[in-house]
Amino acid sequence: MPEAKTKKVNSAFMKPMKISAELAAVVGAGPMPRSEVVKALWVYIKKHDLQDPKAKRNIIADENLKKVFGGKAVVDMFEMTKLVSKHLS
Repeated sequence: MPEAKTKKVNSAFMKPMKISAELAAVVGAGPMPRSEVVKALWVYIKKHDLQDPKAKRNIIADENLKKVFGGKAVVDMFEMTKLVSKHLS
């Protein structure tokens, strides 16, 4: 029985979601599952060296990420997830 439960949770998590234009500028056009959005976001952050070297939890936003982060210059990785959710539907 537990296996069926896990599948149900995964299928909801893997459901492709619409991506806002602001987020699409960073992760690419959607729809894509939330997990893929987060992966693409980290690829972008690492590629552009946007992780704070002293406090690895913090992301230093460039112009594209500021649009996703509601204008904030620095967010921690937990807040980032919450802010990105607003761009998914």
